[in-house]
Amino acid sequence: MRKLLLAAAACGALVQPAFAQSLWERLDHGFDVVRDCAGDVVQHCKAISPGEGRIKACMVGHLQQLSTACLMALAGPRPAVFADGGRAVFRRIDMYQLRYIEIFLADIDPATKGIIAQCYGSYAMPNLPADRDTAPQAQVAALDFDAIKSKYGVLAASLNGPKLSIADWWEIDVGETRQFGDMQFPWTAQLKLSGTANVNSVQPDAPQTIARKSAVNWNKGRTVMVLDDPEGNVWIMKGFQLGLDPKMSYEAFMAAGPANFKKLPPGWKARVVTLTQDNLETPEGGIATILADEFFNVYDKTGPGMSNSKL
Repeated sequence: MRKLLLAAAACGALVQPAFAQSLWERLDHGFDVVRDCAGDVVQHCKAISPGEGRIKACMVGHLQQLSTACLMALAGPRPAVFADGGRAVFRRIDMYQLRYIEIFLADIDPATKGIIAQCYGSYAMPNLPADRDTAPQAQVAALDFDAIKSKYGVLAASLNGPKLSIADWWEIDVGETRQFGDMQFPWTAQLKLSGTANVNSVQPDAPQTIARKSAVNWNKGRTVMVLDDPEGNVWIMKGFQLGLDPKMSYEAFMAAGPANFKKLPPGWKARVVTLTQDNLETPEGGIATILADEFFNVYDKTGPGMSNSKL
């Protein structure tokens, strides 16, 4: 018995530095996490040095392999934000050349052993500003994502953008509004993440699914960037990444065309297309498939089940 207690204490010492100031305090039952996840940490993350969230990140990367007891201890109660799309209202939004951000609040869903991120979009605010900037640079730069994570009791809070919309209009469900720093944005979608709780850690050119009851349209005559993957799928750019430290304008990016891309996976290619008809996206079952490129520009899948054309 003494050896067992010592082993548990040693394992607790291994786990504690990585979790103590974040996940454990958030769940208010830190002892359960130490007790229920000790074996999982040894099995999956024993080579990871504690500190700076490394063990937590390792555990997130092994969600599908975690024991039920550990998963339930990590997940804790479902955060209130999981219900923010429950009474959503359908709206059409004029999106072309709109500057926007999305904020994602992510947590573990014990039902699926995965990470679900609730999305809140600045484009869905009730009144769009005349200058088409829904995410002023100074206000976005001032966002404290550790404070946001703590406020809403989630595993992670992260930023997508600022971006420039390339699509002409969106029809989406708009749900509950949350406060982020000096700004308020409504819920707009739910993203299924894989191996990470931070949208900025998503692997480039790796498809992700996002649940949204939506229609997105790119008007006939628009010139757009598209990606072709080896399976014959075509992906159309929906949002151009400006970021907090812009490196290139959208006009310069499009002028350079495919020459921009240095890290496309084998078999992928980029091309510039002028649309000969509207590209209307209405994903079957309310599940869209998206991906980010090496610059974190975002693309939507086209073709059967997604849109009326394949480009």
